[in-house]
Amino acid sequence: MHILLVKTSSLGDVVHNLPVVSDLARKFPGARIDWVVEESLAELPRLHPAVARVLPVGIRRWRHSLLAPATWTQFGAFRRALKESAYDLVLDTQGLLKSGLIVQQTRLTAGGRRCGYSRDCAREPIAARYYDAGYDVARQLHAVERNRRLAAAAAGYIPDMTLDYGIQAAPLNADWLPPRDYAVLLTATSRADKLWPDPDWQALGLALIATGLTLVLPSGNAEERSRAARLATQLGRAVVAPPLGLTAMAGLLAGAQLAIGVDTGLVHLAAALGRPTLALFCASSPELTGVHAGPLAVNLGAAGAPPTAAAALAQALKLIG
Repeated sequence: MHILLVKTSSLGDVVHNLPVVSDLARKFPGARIDWVVEESLAELPRLHPAVARVLPVGIRRWRHSLLAPATWTQFGAFRRALKESAYDLVLDTQGLLKSGLIVQQTRLTAGGRRCGYSRDCAREPIAARYYDAGYDVARQLHAVERNRRLAAAAAGYIPDMTLDYGIQAAPLNADWLPPRDYAVLLTATSRADKLWPDPDWQALGLALIATGLTLVLPSGNAEERSRAARLATQLGRAVVAPPLGLTAMAGLLAGAQLAIGVDTGLVHLAAALGRPTLALFCASSPELTGVHAGPLAVNLGAAGAPPTAAAALAQALKLIG
């Protein structure tokens, strides 16, 4: 059986789709599973040993230069790569117009099908136009479970309760990494209203340092690096990590004793790697898209009700206790 998954972005959504690979590999031993994903996230599906081929797509980049000849050259190359294989099942777990258009470009085996959410369940109902079959999956379920139930319906099996993200990462070995147990603080996110206040990070960080941990603060762009550096100065025993690719970031998280972060894709990656993870919610609610990986993954706070430093510390100590 040859299967293609279409889940292009964002980071958290791609993490939430990893258990689909594990489910399909468990139900269909020997199946070949490929995945279409945004080029900036292509390292993530490659961490799953059951993913045979990753097909990077540059929609985010292309949309800023739609009239450029290079864009159409690159799109043509992607389309040719997409058609190199014929698929028994093409599964769109994203449910957007952009993912539906990708699904439409695929090549099927005799009897192959293109599947996704039904019009009533897709995030953008127009996406269902591009499927041979659409399935109703309750919107009230967590995103991970919605993806898993859609895959089960499309591939014709009964989903079980075993949750397995399936990814593996060797702990990062780097000169700047502290030679002692460390916690990763994921302080950056794409929206300002999702940030947790600096005084709360400082109070939590100092309490964690008192337990013997060193703190590592990843950062990406200049604004994130400035914020991380400011917090590291306030905390003392803290290291600002240099910009890391997803594979290296997975290695950093895999070696952590604890990961604490705001609503960002990296906190989901920490949970998927099986590390004790605390997700802090300030402007969004965790019921449908919070960390979802069993008792070692804890969500705290909600939209308009950010957690206090004291509440976060209490949960953190439970996770590492």
